Amino acid sequence: MGNCGTREEAAAVVTHAQVQQLHLFPVPVKSTPSEKKHHRSFSDLSDPCTPRTIEDSRNISLYTNLIAFTLFELETITKSFRSDYILGEGGFGTVYKGYIDENVRVGLKSLPVAVKVLNKDGHQGHREWRTEVNFLGQLRHPNLVKLIGYCCEDDHRLLVYEFMFRGSLENHLFRKTAAPLSWATRMMIALGAAKGLAFLHNAERPVIYRDFKTSNILLDSDYTAKLSDFGLAKVGPQGDETHVSTRVMGTYGYAAPEYVMTGHLTARSDVYSFGVVLLELLTGRKAVDKTRPSKEQSLVDWARPKLNDKRKMLQIIDPRLDSQYSVRAAQKACSLAYYCLSQNPKARPLMSDVVETLEPLQGSGTNQGYVQPMVGIPDYRIHRRLTGNNATCRPTSSPKCSAGAVPACRVR
Repeated sequence: MGNCGTREEAAAVVTHAQVQQLHLFPVPVKSTPSEKKHHRSFSDLSDPCTPRTIEDSRNISLYTNLIAFTLFELETITKSFRSDYILGEGGFGTVYKGYIDENVRVGLKSLPVAVKVLNKDGHQGHREWRTEVNFLGQLRHPNLVKLIGYCCEDDHRLLVYEFMFRGSLENHLFRKTAAPLSWATRMMIALGAAKGLAFLHNAERPVIYRDFKTSNILLDSDYTAKLSDFGLAKVGPQGDETHVSTRVMGTYGYAAPEYVMTGHLTARSDVYSFGVVLLELLTGRKAVDKTRPSKEQSLVDWARPKLNDKRKMLQIIDPRLDSQYSVRAAQKACSLAYYCLSQNPKARPLMSDVVETLEPLQGSGTNQGYVQPMVGIPDYRIHRRLTGNNATCRPTSSPKCSAGAVPACRVR
Protein backbone atom coordinates (compact mmCIF):
# COMPACT_ATOMS: atom_id res chain seq x y z
CA MET A 1 0.00 0.00 0.00
CA GLY A 2 2.99 2.21 -0.28
CA ASN A 3 3.85 3.43 3.20
CA CYS A 4 1.71 4.21 6.21
CA GLY A 5 4.79 5.56 7.93
CA THR A 6 6.28 9.00 7.61
CA ARG A 7 9.43 10.11 5.87
CA GLU A 8 10.67 11.95 8.93
CA GLU A 9 9.18 9.32 11.29
CA ALA A 10 7.77 11.92 13.65
CA ALA A 11 4.33 11.08 14.92
CA ALA A 12 2.59 8.74 17.33
CA VAL A 13 0.90 5.46 16.54
CA VAL A 14 -2.85 5.53 16.10
CA THR A 15 -5.10 4.16 18.83
CA HIS A 16 -8.69 2.87 18.58
CA ALA A 17 -11.12 4.42 16.08
CA GLN A 18 -14.89 4.66 16.32
CA VAL A 19 -18.18 5.29 14.55
CA GLN A 20 -19.24 3.58 11.24
CA GLN A 21 -18.15 0.41 9.48
CA LEU A 22 -19.08 -0.97 6.06
CA HIS A 23 -21.01 -4.20 6.09
CA LEU A 24 -19.69 -6.02 3.06
CA PHE A 25 -19.57 -9.59 4.35
CA PRO A 26 -22.63 -11.66 3.53
CA VAL A 27 -23.96 -14.80 5.10
CA PRO A 28 -22.13 -17.78 3.54
CA VAL A 29 -24.02 -19.36 0.64
CA LYS A 30 -23.51 -23.02 -0.22
CA SER A 31 -22.25 -23.59 -3.73
CA THR A 32 -23.98 -25.98 -6.08
CA PRO A 33 -21.78 -28.73 -7.56
CA SER A 34 -21.52 -26.83 -10.84
CA GLU A 35 -20.48 -23.66 -9.04
CA LYS A 36 -17.65 -25.42 -7.23
CA LYS A 37 -15.96 -26.11 -10.52
CA HIS A 38 -15.43 -22.42 -11.12
CA HIS A 39 -13.26 -20.49 -8.68
CA ARG A 40 -13.96 -16.78 -8.72
CA SER A 41 -11.38 -14.04 -8.50
CA PHE A 42 -11.73 -10.51 -7.20
CA SER A 43 -10.41 -9.55 -10.63
CA ASP A 44 -13.43 -11.22 -12.23
CA LEU A 45 -16.06 -8.67 -13.21
CA SER A 46 -18.73 -11.32 -12.86
CA ASP A 47 -18.04 -11.63 -9.12
CA PRO A 48 -21.25 -10.53 -7.38
CA CYS A 49 -19.27 -8.89 -4.58
CA THR A 50 -17.74 -6.49 -7.12
CA PRO A 51 -20.01 -3.56 -7.97
CA ARG A 52 -20.41 -2.98 -11.70
CA THR A 53 -21.13 0.69 -11.15
CA ILE A 54 -20.13 3.26 -8.57
CA GLU A 55 -23.80 3.50 -7.57
CA ASP A 56 -23.68 -0.12 -6.35
CA SER A 57 -21.19 0.80 -3.65
CA ARG A 58 -23.62 3.31 -2.16
CA ASN A 59 -26.04 0.53 -1.25
CA ILE A 60 -23.68 -0.87 1.38
CA SER A 61 -25.19 -1.31 4.82
CA LEU A 62 -23.35 0.06 7.84
CA TYR A 63 -22.08 -1.20 11.12
CA THR A 64 -20.01 -0.07 13.99
CA ASN A 65 -16.34 0.76 13.76
CA LEU A 66 -15.36 2.26 10.41
CA ILE A 67 -15.75 5.97 9.79
CA ALA A 68 -17.39 7.07 6.55
CA PHE A 69 -15.37 10.20 5.73
CA THR A 70 -16.35 12.83 3.22
CA LEU A 71 -13.90 13.85 0.52
CA PHE A 72 -13.85 17.37 1.97
CA GLU A 73 -12.79 16.03 5.38
CA LEU A 74 -9.89 14.08 3.88
CA GLU A 75 -8.85 17.04 1.75
CA THR A 76 -8.82 19.11 4.93
CA ILE A 77 -6.57 16.78 6.94
CA THR A 78 -4.09 16.35 4.05
CA LYS A 79 -4.06 20.07 3.13
CA SER A 80 -5.66 19.24 -0.24
CA PHE A 81 -3.26 16.31 -0.71
CA ARG A 82 -0.18 18.47 -0.65
CA SER A 83 2.99 16.92 -2.05
CA ASP A 84 4.93 17.44 1.18
CA TYR A 85 2.31 15.27 2.96
CA ILE A 86 3.12 12.23 0.81
CA LEU A 87 4.27 9.17 2.76
CA GLY A 88 4.70 6.83 -0.17
CA GLU A 89 3.32 5.57 -3.45
CA GLY A 90 2.34 2.12 -4.67
CA GLY A 91 0.29 0.28 -7.27
CA PHE A 92 -2.95 1.34 -5.60
CA GLY A 93 -2.14 5.03 -5.42
CA THR A 94 -0.55 7.64 -3.19
CA VAL A 95 -0.51 7.62 0.62
CA TYR A 96 -0.65 10.90 2.56
CA LYS A 97 -0.22 11.71 6.22
CA GLY A 98 -3.03 13.43 8.07
CA TYR A 99 -4.50 14.11 11.49
CA ILE A 100 -8.11 13.72 12.55
CA ASP A 101 -9.66 15.43 15.57
CA GLU A 102 -12.79 17.30 16.61
CA ASN A 103 -11.99 20.08 14.16
CA VAL A 104 -12.67 17.58 11.38
CA ARG A 105 -15.84 16.15 12.93
CA VAL A 106 -17.31 16.47 16.39
CA GLY A 107 -16.67 13.35 18.45
CA LEU A 108 -13.54 12.18 16.62
CA LYS A 109 -10.56 11.23 18.73
CA SER A 110 -7.28 12.99 17.97
CA LEU A 111 -5.34 10.54 15.81
CA PRO A 112 -2.55 10.70 13.23
CA VAL A 113 -3.60 8.73 10.16
CA ALA A 114 -2.44 7.62 6.72
CA VAL A 115 -4.79 8.35 3.80
CA LYS A 116 -4.50 6.19 0.69
CA VAL A 117 -5.93 7.68 -2.50
CA LEU A 118 -7.05 5.30 -5.24
CA ASN A 119 -5.61 5.66 -8.72
CA LYS A 120 -8.59 6.25 -11.01
CA ASP A 121 -7.95 3.36 -13.36
CA GLY A 122 -11.47 2.04 -13.69
CA HIS A 123 -12.80 -1.27 -12.42
CA GLN A 124 -9.50 -2.76 -11.24
CA GLY A 125 -8.75 0.05 -8.81
CA HIS A 126 -12.27 0.04 -7.44
CA ARG A 127 -12.21 -3.73 -6.99
CA GLU A 128 -8.99 -3.54 -4.98
CA TRP A 129 -10.50 -0.75 -2.86
CA ARG A 130 -13.62 -2.83 -2.28
CA THR A 131 -11.57 -5.94 -1.49
CA GLU A 132 -9.48 -4.08 1.05
CA VAL A 133 -12.55 -2.74 2.82
CA ASN A 134 -14.06 -6.23 2.71
CA PHE A 135 -11.18 -7.75 4.64
CA LEU A 136 -9.80 -5.00 6.87
CA GLY A 137 -13.30 -3.74 7.65
CA GLN A 138 -13.88 -6.95 9.56
CA LEU A 139 -10.56 -8.61 10.36
CA ARG A 140 -8.93 -7.41 13.56
CA HIS A 141 -5.55 -8.60 14.83
CA PRO A 142 -2.50 -6.93 16.42
CA ASN A 143 -0.42 -7.83 13.34
CA LEU A 144 -2.81 -6.44 10.72
CA VAL A 145 -2.83 -2.71 10.03
CA LYS A 146 -6.05 -1.16 11.30
CA LEU A 147 -8.47 0.37 8.83
CA ILE A 148 -10.08 3.41 10.45
CA GLY A 149 -12.36 4.58 7.67
CA TYR A 150 -13.04 5.08 4.00
CA CYS A 151 -14.39 7.54 1.47
CA CYS A 152 -16.61 6.58 -1.46
CA GLU A 153 -17.77 9.78 -3.10
CA ASP A 154 -18.48 10.11 -6.84
CA ASP A 155 -15.47 8.44 -8.49
CA HIS A 156 -13.18 9.05 -5.50
CA ARG A 157 -12.03 6.02 -3.49
CA LEU A 158 -9.91 6.55 -0.36
CA LEU A 159 -8.92 4.51 2.68
CA VAL A 160 -7.84 5.81 6.10
CA TYR A 161 -5.49 3.69 8.22
CA GLU A 162 -3.75 3.86 11.54
CA PHE A 163 -0.48 5.74 11.17
CA MET A 164 2.57 3.49 11.37
CA PHE A 165 5.40 5.44 12.94
CA ARG A 166 8.38 3.60 11.45
CA GLY A 167 7.11 3.03 7.94
CA SER A 168 7.85 -0.09 5.91
CA LEU A 169 10.23 -2.95 6.57
CA GLU A 170 11.53 -2.40 3.04
CA ASN A 171 12.86 1.04 3.95
CA HIS A 172 14.56 -0.20 7.11
CA LEU A 173 16.25 -3.10 5.34
CA PHE A 174 17.29 -1.50 2.09
CA ARG A 175 17.43 2.29 2.40
CA LYS A 176 21.12 3.21 2.48
CA THR A 177 20.66 5.92 5.09
CA ALA A 178 18.76 3.63 7.50
CA ALA A 179 20.55 2.16 10.51
CA PRO A 180 20.71 -1.66 10.17
CA LEU A 181 18.06 -3.56 12.10
CA SER A 182 19.46 -5.75 14.87
CA TRP A 183 19.12 -9.54 14.82
CA ALA A 184 16.62 -9.44 17.71
CA THR A 185 14.49 -6.84 15.91
CA ARG A 186 14.53 -8.84 12.69
CA MET A 187 13.36 -11.98 14.46
CA MET A 188 10.64 -10.01 16.24
CA ILE A 189 9.44 -8.60 12.92
CA ALA A 190 9.48 -12.06 11.33
CA LEU A 191 7.37 -13.44 14.19
CA GLY A 192 4.86 -10.59 14.04
CA ALA A 193 4.41 -10.95 10.29
CA ALA A 194 4.08 -14.72 10.66
CA LYS A 195 1.36 -14.27 13.28
CA GLY A 196 -0.53 -11.98 10.92
CA LEU A 197 -0.46 -14.58 8.14
CA ALA A 198 -1.30 -17.41 10.54
CA PHE A 199 -4.36 -15.48 11.71
CA LEU A 200 -5.56 -15.10 8.12
CA HIS A 201 -4.93 -18.74 7.25
CA ASN A 202 -6.65 -20.05 10.39
CA ALA A 203 -9.82 -18.00 9.98
CA GLU A 204 -13.10 -19.91 9.71
CA ARG A 205 -12.90 -19.17 6.01
CA PRO A 206 -9.17 -18.87 5.31
CA VAL A 207 -7.84 -15.74 3.69
CA ILE A 208 -4.86 -15.87 1.31
CA TYR A 209 -2.92 -12.60 1.45
CA ARG A 210 -1.26 -13.01 -1.98
CA ASP A 211 1.06 -10.00 -1.81
CA PHE A 212 3.38 -10.65 1.13
CA LYS A 213 6.56 -8.56 0.74
CA THR A 214 8.71 -6.13 2.73
CA SER A 215 6.95 -3.02 1.41
CA ASN A 216 3.61 -4.34 2.72
CA ILE A 217 4.95 -5.00 6.23
CA LEU A 218 4.63 -1.81 8.27
CA LEU A 219 6.23 -1.12 11.65
CA ASP A 220 4.88 0.81 14.61
CA SER A 221 7.00 2.70 17.13
CA ASP A 222 7.95 -0.56 18.89
CA TYR A 223 8.78 -2.33 15.61
CA THR A 224 5.62 -4.41 15.81
CA ALA A 225 5.00 -5.75 12.31
CA LYS A 226 1.59 -5.29 10.69
CA LEU A 227 0.40 -6.49 7.30
CA SER A 228 -1.05 -3.82 5.04
CA ASP A 229 -2.54 -3.57 1.55
CA PHE A 230 -5.20 -6.26 1.19
CA GLY A 231 -6.15 -5.29 -2.35
CA LEU A 232 -5.09 -8.68 -3.74
CA ALA A 233 -6.29 -10.82 -0.82
CA LYS A 234 -8.60 -13.72 -1.60
CA VAL A 235 -10.81 -16.17 0.23
CA GLY A 236 -9.05 -19.54 0.31
CA PRO A 237 -10.34 -22.91 -0.93
CA GLN A 238 -13.39 -24.33 0.81
CA GLY A 239 -14.53 -27.87 1.57
CA ASP A 240 -13.02 -30.38 -0.83
CA GLU A 241 -11.35 -27.71 -2.94
CA THR A 242 -7.57 -27.90 -3.00
CA HIS A 243 -6.87 -24.46 -4.41
CA VAL A 244 -8.37 -21.29 -5.82
CA SER A 245 -7.85 -20.65 -9.53
CA THR A 246 -7.20 -17.01 -10.28
CA ARG A 247 -5.36 -14.63 -12.53
CA VAL A 248 -1.71 -14.46 -11.46
CA MET A 249 -1.05 -11.25 -9.56
CA GLY A 250 1.54 -10.22 -7.01
CA THR A 251 5.17 -9.15 -7.05
CA TYR A 252 7.99 -10.74 -9.02
CA GLY A 253 10.50 -12.44 -6.73
CA TYR A 254 7.94 -13.13 -3.98
CA ALA A 255 5.26 -15.18 -5.77
CA ALA A 256 5.34 -18.97 -5.35
CA PRO A 257 6.53 -20.78 -8.50
CA GLU A 258 3.49 -23.09 -8.75
CA TYR A 259 1.16 -20.09 -8.52
CA VAL A 260 3.03 -18.25 -11.26
CA MET A 261 2.93 -21.32 -13.52
CA THR A 262 -0.65 -22.51 -12.94
CA GLY A 263 -2.63 -19.74 -11.24
CA HIS A 264 -3.47 -22.23 -8.48
CA LEU A 265 -3.50 -20.32 -5.20
CA THR A 266 -3.28 -21.87 -1.72
CA ALA A 267 -2.18 -20.77 1.74
CA ARG A 268 1.19 -22.40 0.96
CA SER A 269 1.67 -19.71 -1.68
CA ASP A 270 1.82 -17.19 1.17
CA VAL A 271 4.29 -19.45 3.01
CA TYR A 272 6.69 -19.26 0.07
CA SER A 273 6.43 -15.46 0.05
CA PHE A 274 7.12 -15.46 3.79
CA GLY A 275 10.25 -17.53 3.11
CA VAL A 276 11.47 -14.88 0.68
CA VAL A 277 10.96 -12.11 3.25
CA LEU A 278 12.65 -14.19 5.97
CA LEU A 279 15.57 -14.62 3.58
CA GLU A 280 15.70 -10.85 3.08
CA LEU A 281 15.78 -10.38 6.85
CA LEU A 282 18.59 -12.91 7.22
CA THR A 283 20.76 -11.66 4.36
CA GLY A 284 19.94 -7.96 4.11
CA ARG A 285 19.51 -8.49 0.35
CA LYS A 286 16.54 -7.73 -1.90
CA ALA A 287 14.46 -10.53 -3.41
CA VAL A 288 15.50 -9.31 -6.84
CA ASP A 289 18.52 -7.05 -7.29
CA LYS A 290 19.64 -6.34 -10.85
CA THR A 291 22.71 -4.47 -9.61
CA ARG A 292 24.33 -7.69 -8.39
CA PRO A 293 26.23 -10.27 -10.51
CA SER A 294 23.90 -12.37 -12.66
CA LYS A 295 24.08 -15.46 -10.39
CA GLU A 296 23.12 -13.38 -7.34
CA GLN A 297 20.28 -11.29 -8.78
CA SER A 298 17.59 -13.74 -7.63
CA LEU A 299 17.94 -14.05 -3.86
CA VAL A 300 16.17 -17.41 -3.67
CA ASP A 301 18.24 -18.98 -6.45
CA TRP A 302 21.46 -17.74 -4.87
CA ALA A 303 20.75 -18.42 -1.20
CA ARG A 304 18.48 -21.47 -0.96
CA PRO A 305 21.15 -24.08 -1.83
CA LYS A 306 23.27 -22.70 1.02
CA LEU A 307 20.46 -22.78 3.59
CA ASN A 308 20.71 -26.54 4.03
CA ASP A 309 24.50 -26.57 4.33
CA LYS A 310 25.74 -25.81 7.85
CA ARG A 311 29.14 -24.82 6.50
CA LYS A 312 27.72 -22.30 4.03
CA MET A 313 24.54 -20.98 5.62
CA LEU A 314 26.33 -18.60 7.97
CA GLN A 315 28.15 -17.08 5.00
CA ILE A 316 24.91 -15.58 3.69
CA ILE A 317 23.89 -13.87 6.94
CA ASP A 318 23.93 -10.06 6.71
CA PRO A 319 27.50 -9.03 7.64
CA ARG A 320 26.05 -6.04 9.51
CA LEU A 321 24.75 -8.53 12.09
CA ASP A 322 28.21 -9.70 13.11
CA SER A 323 28.25 -11.17 16.65
CA GLN A 324 24.57 -10.36 17.30
CA TYR A 325 23.20 -13.89 17.03
CA SER A 326 23.94 -17.40 18.21
CA VAL A 327 24.94 -19.99 15.63
CA ARG A 328 22.06 -22.22 16.67
CA ALA A 329 19.54 -19.41 16.22
CA ALA A 330 20.90 -18.62 12.76
CA GLN A 331 20.78 -22.29 11.78
CA LYS A 332 17.20 -22.60 12.97
CA ALA A 333 16.12 -19.47 11.03
CA CYS A 334 17.97 -20.60 7.89
CA SER A 335 16.40 -24.05 8.09
CA LEU A 336 12.94 -22.51 8.42
CA ALA A 337 13.53 -20.34 5.34
CA TYR A 338 14.72 -23.45 3.46
CA TYR A 339 11.48 -25.34 4.09
CA CYS A 340 9.27 -22.30 3.39
CA LEU A 341 10.96 -21.99 -0.02
CA SER A 342 10.46 -25.61 -1.02
CA GLN A 343 9.46 -26.12 -4.65
CA ASN A 344 6.89 -28.63 -3.42
CA PRO A 345 4.04 -26.68 -1.76
CA LYS A 346 3.08 -29.64 0.43
CA ALA A 347 6.59 -29.72 1.92
CA ARG A 348 6.25 -26.14 3.18
CA PRO A 349 5.24 -25.59 6.81
CA LEU A 350 1.91 -24.16 7.88
CA MET A 351 2.12 -20.60 9.15
CA SER A 352 1.09 -21.84 12.59
CA ASP A 353 4.20 -24.06 12.53
CA VAL A 354 6.29 -21.08 11.42
CA VAL A 355 5.06 -19.12 14.43
CA GLU A 356 6.01 -21.95 16.79
CA THR A 357 9.45 -22.19 15.20
CA LEU A 358 10.14 -18.47 15.48
CA GLU A 359 8.94 -18.01 19.06
CA PRO A 360 12.05 -19.63 20.65
CA LEU A 361 14.27 -17.36 18.51
CA GLN A 362 13.06 -14.21 20.20
CA GLY A 363 15.92 -12.58 22.09
CA SER A 364 18.31 -15.22 20.74
CA GLY A 365 21.45 -13.07 20.57
CA THR A 366 24.92 -14.33 21.37
CA ASN A 367 24.36 -14.01 25.11
CA GLN A 368 20.59 -14.26 25.20
CA GLY A 369 18.14 -17.12 25.11
CA TYR A 370 18.79 -20.69 24.13
CA VAL A 371 17.55 -22.40 21.00
CA GLN A 372 17.17 -26.15 21.05
CA PRO A 373 19.53 -27.76 18.53
CA MET A 374 17.89 -29.21 15.45
CA VAL A 375 17.62 -32.96 15.32
CA GLY A 376 16.88 -34.31 11.86
CA ILE A 377 14.26 -32.73 9.65
CA PRO A 378 11.28 -31.20 11.45
CA ASP A 379 7.95 -32.67 10.42
CA TYR A 380 6.17 -29.49 9.40
CA ARG A 381 3.30 -31.43 7.93
CA ILE A 382 1.83 -32.07 11.38
CA HIS A 383 -0.75 -29.35 11.88
CA ARG A 384 -0.40 -27.60 15.23
CA ARG A 385 -3.00 -25.04 16.18
CA LEU A 386 -1.99 -21.55 17.15
CA THR A 387 -1.94 -21.13 20.89
CA GLY A 388 -2.51 -18.06 22.97
CA ASN A 389 -4.26 -16.23 20.13
CA ASN A 390 -7.70 -15.01 21.02
CA ALA A 391 -8.12 -12.51 18.21
CA THR A 392 -11.61 -12.80 16.78
CA CYS A 393 -13.98 -11.10 14.40
CA ARG A 394 -17.52 -10.40 15.46
CA PRO A 395 -20.02 -12.51 13.47
CA THR A 396 -22.29 -10.41 11.30
CA SER A 397 -25.31 -10.95 9.16
CA SER A 398 -27.54 -8.75 7.07
CA PRO A 399 -30.27 -9.37 4.50
CA LYS A 400 -28.60 -6.70 2.34
CA CYS A 401 -25.44 -8.77 1.87
CA SER A 402 -24.79 -10.29 -1.53
CA ALA A 403 -23.37 -13.75 -2.15
CA GLY A 404 -19.68 -14.18 -2.81
CA ALA A 405 -17.96 -11.89 -0.33
CA VAL A 406 -16.24 -12.88 2.91
CA PRO A 407 -18.19 -13.98 5.99
CA ALA A 408 -17.26 -13.20 9.56
CA CYS A 409 -13.94 -14.75 10.58
CA ARG A 410 -12.55 -16.21 13.72
CA VAL A 411 -9.41 -18.07 14.67
CA ARG A 412 -10.23 -21.71 15.21
